[in-house]
Amino acid sequence: MKTKATVLALALAGIVTGTASAVTWNPSTWFQQKQGATVAPISPLALASPSASLAPLAPMPSAIPLTTAPNYRAIVERYGSAVVGVNTQGFAKASMDGSNSEVPDDPFFQFFRRMPRNNVPVRGEGSGFIVSSDGVILTNAHVVRDADEVTVKLSDRREYKAKVIGIDLPTDVAVLKIKADNLPTVSLGNPAQLGVGDYVLAIGSPFGFEQSATAGIVSAKGRSLPGDGYVPFIQTDVAVNPGNSGGPLFDASGAVVGINSQIYSQTGGYQGVSFAIPIDVALQVKDQILKTGKVTHARLGVSIQELNQSLAESFKLARPDGALVAGVMPGSPAARAGVQSGDVIQSYNGQPIKRSSDLSTLVGMSQPGEKALLSIWRDGKQMALNTTLKAADATVAEADVSTGKAAKSSLGVAVRALTPEEKRQANVASGVLVEQAEGAALRAGIQAGDVIVAVNGTPVTSVTQLRSIVAARGNRLAVLVQRGDAQLFIPVGMG
Repeated sequence: MKTKATVLALALAGIVTGTASAVTWNPSTWFQQKQGATVAPISPLALASPSASLAPLAPMPSAIPLTTAPNYRAIVERYGSAVVGVNTQGFAKASMDGSNSEVPDDPFFQFFRRMPRNNVPVRGEGSGFIVSSDGVILTNAHVVRDADEVTVKLSDRREYKAKVIGIDLPTDVAVLKIKADNLPTVSLGNPAQLGVGDYVLAIGSPFGFEQSATAGIVSAKGRSLPGDGYVPFIQTDVAVNPGNSGGPLFDASGAVVGINSQIYSQTGGYQGVSFAIPIDVALQVKDQILKTGKVTHARLGVSIQELNQSLAESFKLARPDGALVAGVMPGSPAARAGVQSGDVIQSYNGQPIKRSSDLSTLVGMSQPGEKALLSIWRDGKQMALNTTLKAADATVAEADVSTGKAAKSSLGVAVRALTPEEKRQANVASGVLVEQAEGAALRAGIQAGDVIVAVNGTPVTSVTQLRSIVAARGNRLAVLVQRGDAQLFIPVGMG
């Protein structure tokens, strides 16, 4: 199972639903013809009538029509046979050098550390689904990435050794192939047509319990998770446990709209927040793997952050829409196009950018060599920039700055110029070091150790210049700081 902060890579599953009363239901409402495939009518389940002893419910004061739940039984019966279990075997080195031991002075540890290090068998399990009748299967990359042997188990208990055709760690998608023909396949849907509140169903093998189905609704779309900049995740309230990773997420018509991938948890168990990779992202990865054996992603060469209302006001924006550029990599496509720190990217090739994750997804799923037209907001005006995307190649600029003693500014920070060594460690071209924060700066979140790189889009080169910028301030400042390896804008209200 993959862990990222509190986001644990468990397999996603399903969804909970119910009905208030018996309602006549037309199967064609839910089951539609997908990608030219002919879908036979499926009889809905009988719904229980309300008890005669209960008083009738008052009509709901809403113009939204009431509907029944989708026919989950029909979806499982029709497509469950295309869902497979994925079992893996591999080996890991047993560490006997004490690097990971909590009791290095224990006499038993001292004995075992002198023994030769051996490979320890490691087994794992997940889920997957068949997308081609000749044995092409999709699952999660984290399910098979360290496997020496992969076995696929079909719903009829037949087992096949699977070949890992390719994996793509940025999107967490893997493509497997088994030697078999005339296999059942899933129907593929369109995540763009999926809306928050829609019913969804997951099938997988939680804890090895094969063909387990769970159901719920879509909680949100376009979620960006730490370390997953390429994927606009579908968030659901699915009940997810280890072993569901890589399984399909079905919409109410029975079409696959995602691959169950992760959950958010502070306990290690399911807490009602789970995430699926949209199927269109997975299919794009699959097509590249089957064609070339690998996946390439484009990169614009910017670090971005989310806008909030305070930052939007600082940049004279009516709404907090767009991706705020916190940094630009020298020599990158963005740098060659003229993108600057403090720019707000509002559209990419004509597609609006509402959140920073929108830009990450659009760029990440593009190909190196593709043209990119950026609509930029800078200094209260819009402008257009053109560039050609390339593969990721991060570089950091270096420059020298003068030193000085700490001095306070009306911003509420005690700052001094960086030494050459501090500049190299911080990987900044210019800026001043925060030694103490109080007042407005402290309330906004500026910390001792931050490097103030720019204010309201103007690079900070000295303590004196910082005072001048702050003295000419408006009610809000957008302070760009370097913290660790990342840059971020912090909105500071000045009264």
